[in-house]
Amino acid sequence: MECHVPGFSGPVTATPLAGGQSNPTFRLGAHSGEYVLRRKPLGELLQSAHMVEREYRVIAALAGTGVPVPRVHALCEDHTIIGSTFYIMEFIPGRVFINPRLPGLSAADRAGIFDSMNDAIARLHQVDPFAVGLEGYGRPDNYLQRQFARWSKQYRLSKTVVIPAMDWLIDWLPSRLPESGEARIVHGDLRLDNMLIHPTEPHVVAVLDWELSTLGDPLADFANNTLAWWLEPEVFRGLLGVNLPGLGIPSAADYVAAYNTRTGRQPGPGWDVYVVFNLFRLAAIVQGIAKRSEDGTASDPSAAALGRMATPIAEAGWRLAEKLA
Repeated sequence: MECHVPGFSGPVTATPLAGGQSNPTFRLGAHSGEYVLRRKPLGELLQSAHMVEREYRVIAALAGTGVPVPRVHALCEDHTIIGSTFYIMEFIPGRVFINPRLPGLSAADRAGIFDSMNDAIARLHQVDPFAVGLEGYGRPDNYLQRQFARWSKQYRLSKTVVIPAMDWLIDWLPSRLPESGEARIVHGDLRLDNMLIHPTEPHVVAVLDWELSTLGDPLADFANNTLAWWLEPEVFRGLLGVNLPGLGIPSAADYVAAYNTRTGRQPGPGWDVYVVFNLFRLAAIVQGIAKRSEDGTASDPSAAALGRMATPIAEAGWRLAEKLA
C-alpha cells in the first residue's frame, strides 16, 4: 500500500466485512484513512471463478461515467503478499440491505431506493464499453448461449444433490434463448445487496461485486435484477406474494417500464425467457456455494443454508418455463 496507494500512511488494520459469499472482503484502517481490500479465497477454485482482476478493471474503467462505483487504487497479483490476488479500493460509507422488502424504512424511502437502483442499472447499460477501454473484456456475440453453456458446466461441477428442475431447464432453455442485442457492460449479479445505499438518503452510492461482469446482453443483466419479484421471501430474498403498494415498492411491470424509459430498450416477447434463464443461473450459482460449503472453502458461515436454496430457485424457473410452454 505504501508503494501503490496514493497518500497511504500506515500502520494498517484489517477487519472482515459481512456479506459476500464469493470473495472475502476486508475494511482496512490506517492513519491516512479507510480502504477496502477484496481478495480471492484460498484453496482450489473453479476455473474462471473469483476473478477479482476483472472486478478491478471494470471498476477502474467506469470512473467518471456516471455509474456509481468506488475509486480503485491498486491490484496485486503476487500471491506471496497475502496468499491470493487482491485489490484495494476506497471505502464509501453506506448501508447494505439484504432484504428487498427494506424493513424499517418508510414507503417513500423504499420507492426512492428502488428507483435509484433502476437508474444506476440504466446508466451502466448506456455506457459504450469500447469508449471506456473495455474492448476485449468479453465476447459479446452469442452471450446467452455462452452463459448457458458456462453455468450448465459449473452446475455439473458443483453438483452435490440431484435437482430434477435443473435437468429439465438444461433441456428446455437452449432452443428458446433470445438472440443477444447490442453489446454492453453487464454486471452479472445486480441484486439489491450489491448496491451500497447512502447512510441516510434513499439512493445508491456504489454498485459493488463486479466479479461476474463481462460484455453481453443488457436485458439479460437487467432480468437478473428483477428475480426478487419471482421468488418468495423464504426462498431467496423474494417479493412474490408481498403487499408491494403498501410498502412503496413498484410492481415488476412498473419497474421494467422505468428501465425501458431510461434506456429506450423494449424487452419484447422473449422477456420471460430472460427471467427463466436467470433463475436457472442463480440456482447454479447457489449450488456452487453449497459445494464450497461442503468442501470447507466458503467465506460465509451461512453458505450451507444458502446452498439449500438451489432446489426451490430452480423449481421457480421451471414453473415459469412450463407456463411459457
